[in-house]
Amino acid sequence: MSYRPRAAGLAAELKDAYPEAEVKLIESSGGVFEVTMDGRLIFSKKALKRHAEPGEVLRLVREARA
Repeated sequence: MSYRPRAAGLAAELKDAYPEAEVKLIESSGGVFEVTMDGRLIFSKKALKRHAEPGEVLRLVREARA
């Protein structure tokens, strides 16, 4: 199963909310889907054994920026 469309949608959501942010998608394998901000891990699919719910990563980014 390809998570590329889901990841691209998440990247677009983050860019819409934070146009000044640098958002990069880095392909990997093995079920790894991680979001970092300023070098800090914000979300890890591998650690949680699930993909992010809609809006979850954006909420976590907002909380980390607060």
